[in-house]
Amino acid sequence: MTTESTSAALALAGSQKVEILAEAMPYIRRFHGKTIVIKYGGNAMTDDRLKESFAEDIVMLRLVGMNPVVVHGGGPQIEQLLARIGKKGEFVQGMRVTDAETMDIVEMVLAGQVNKEIVELINHAGGKAVGLTGQDGGLIRARKLTLSSREHPEERIDIGQVGEIESIDPSVIQTLSASGFVPVIAPIGSGRDGETYNINADVVAGKIAEVLKAEKLMLLTNTPGVLDRNGKLITGLSARQIDDLFADGTISGGMLPKISSALDAARGGVNAVHIVDGRVDHCVLLEILTDLGVGTMIRSH
Repeated sequence: MTTESTSAALALAGSQKVEILAEAMPYIRRFHGKTIVIKYGGNAMTDDRLKESFAEDIVMLRLVGMNPVVVHGGGPQIEQLLARIGKKGEFVQGMRVTDAETMDIVEMVLAGQVNKEIVELINHAGGKAVGLTGQDGGLIRARKLTLSSREHPEERIDIGQVGEIESIDPSVIQTLSASGFVPVIAPIGSGRDGETYNINADVVAGKIAEVLKAEKLMLLTNTPGVLDRNGKLITGLSARQIDDLFADGTISGGMLPKISSALDAARGGVNAVHIVDGRVDHCVLLEILTDLGVGTMIRSH
């Protein structure tokens, strides 16, 4: 390669980088000082390269003046440990059936293994992360959740130690964020009598975003976003469209709590809710700092 062509290549690469930075600037200005709640799960949580890029994204958000709050799941890791003791995971309407033995495993995996790993990843990438569960600082008060049967709505289904959120005290999150830390939250809550409850991580992320009056809620998933019946990405959804997709069965299984939480958060005052493809490298930065959306945006009306 000649000196001239090397210089031209460098100039082109340089101008592309400048364009990227210029594109990010209005977003950095707009979201400076704002809270971004990110539900972390799926492939982004099990693929080593994606784990690193997620941690780097969180550190970058903090460096440019935003307040990221991470809420994580741990489905694949829970399934692995259940399989090891010869137990099979069971789900009803996207919620994990949680007996006492399963609850012990959920706590071990979420509060121990997964939470610590995410904290370590963010710290290794140059951030300052602190791990919490909903039990810390009275963050999440929960009560037992029972579901209505689809066929017989008057019948209630008992799914064990699964909780729904009664209240959230965000003071521990606010204290950590104000001191420059990134809170990393495992979705376990306490009942009034000291019971421990497994709570769906999408539900926890949505409610925390609402209570913190977050600018954005991002739910990372293993699909490009919400797909229609033909497998095509729906880039924007309103509450009415969501009701139609629930009714005709397009949205089902694990997507049910995800979309319900997203819609509740949008109605509760969160400015923008995104269901994002967590399999895309640096998907968090792409969604927040560029013109390139990588999922489905949900609006309350």
